[in-house]
Amino acid sequence: MANPIAPRRRKVRVLATLGPASASPEMIRKLYLAGADAFRVNMSHGDHDGHQKVIAAIRGLEKELGRPTTILADLQGPKLRVGTFAEGAVMLETGATFTLDRDSTPGDTSRVFLPHPEIIRALRPDARLLLDDGKLVLRVTEAGQDHVATRVEVGGRLSNHKGVNVPDVVVPMAALTDKDRRDLAFALEQGCDWVALSFVQRPDDVAEARRLIGGKASLLAKIEKPAALDRLDEIVELSDAVMVARGDLGVELPPETVPPMQKRIVESARRQGRPVVVATQMLESMIVAPTPTRAEVSDVATAIYDGADAIMLSAESAAGAWPEESVAMMDRIAVAVESDPGHLARVHFTETRPDPTTADALAEAANGIAGTVSAAAIVCFTTSGSTARRIARERTSVPSLVLTPKLETARRLGLLWGVHAVHTRDVGNFEEMVAKARRMALRTGIAKGGDPIIITAGVPFGTPGATNVLHVVRLTGNELKNYQG
Repeated sequence: MANPIAPRRRKVRVLATLGPASASPEMIRKLYLAGADAFRVNMSHGDHDGHQKVIAAIRGLEKELGRPTTILADLQGPKLRVGTFAEGAVMLETGATFTLDRDSTPGDTSRVFLPHPEIIRALRPDARLLLDDGKLVLRVTEAGQDHVATRVEVGGRLSNHKGVNVPDVVVPMAALTDKDRRDLAFALEQGCDWVALSFVQRPDDVAEARRLIGGKASLLAKIEKPAALDRLDEIVELSDAVMVARGDLGVELPPETVPPMQKRIVESARRQGRPVVVATQMLESMIVAPTPTRAEVSDVATAIYDGADAIMLSAESAAGAWPEESVAMMDRIAVAVESDPGHLARVHFTETRPDPTTADALAEAANGIAGTVSAAAIVCFTTSGSTARRIARERTSVPSLVLTPKLETARRLGLLWGVHAVHTRDVGNFEEMVAKARRMALRTGIAKGGDPIIITAGVPFGTPGATNVLHVVRLTGNELKNYQG
């Protein structure tokens, strides 16, 4: 097997969702070797016992390969659904009237129970309700205290417990349900590295989740509600990362508006130095087919050209017939795109101005020097990971080898563009820093004898957020000869 601590051949990360098709330790190992950098555990499905076994398998793989591995726990969020029908389903005709009310009696073609009083209170005339993933569209004609009268604009079959989306109003509901709180406590207990927050509508949702997490994991906000777009920059600022959740966005927004929204979200995250994940339906046809459509390949490539930190597989790796092949396809697309001579120019289309700090100035300088001296890599010593995030924001032309004494930090960096994190002992002085940077650059294969490397660190060593050193050295190739361990 190839060197397990060697970096990937590409800088964009691949996030693979685990599920029935990929929950075994054997398949998780195959997905990692095929190119998965991080694994998503979807709390919407399964139970804690099953999730615990999956997490244990990932940590077992981490121990086997000696590589920090990233786990993201994705919270379900509120699920809005209609009640039941006397016949199990009804056919709603376009132009007909239809009422949603607080009466739990099974419904018919004229009405159905809506077990969410928050929605009824929030709706106003002319607002839309989207049912069953947007297949049916209702327009509110009258909003009362305990009912909403609508006109059916797009009809169709509606069955028990189908989902409800309300894109035109901010629903006065917390992003975290009781189930989410239990799942969050479980995820933190299991040592998950990232927590993804669903149903984000406003900055307060992110602030509440951050308070509950208490620094035990990094927080990723899923942008899937139109209301979140109204306060996007504030939400991004409060988050550790964001996700372009195109599936839900595509339900609540006209599909033609999703691509520009994707670019807007990626740009906001890039500008503020937050990692950004593009997700949903990226290789959807590979759920049942061994190869994707050309349009899907182009879609994945577009996200990479836009400068996304990570691209995500959902059902393709969780429940599809070709999970390993889906990950390998993501890897091959990414390698091909990043081999394009025009790739870096496109990635830098978004201007990312450094904040007026020493750490930001050094990150920007390291990027410039890397091009000038044709460096093989930037070697970054960090405790908190903040220096690595600043360098990743620059979208450097060379990979970043991040050395950290904190395993938690190394794991959390698995979603960052171009970062190859290694958990290793800390250094105590400048000479030790240079020697370790030289050794690890050769040992990981990120550089070879004769290559220049750039080193960034903070002095005094071990002080989080104190990056103030930038040093350039050239490797001789002999750094490993007298090193034991």
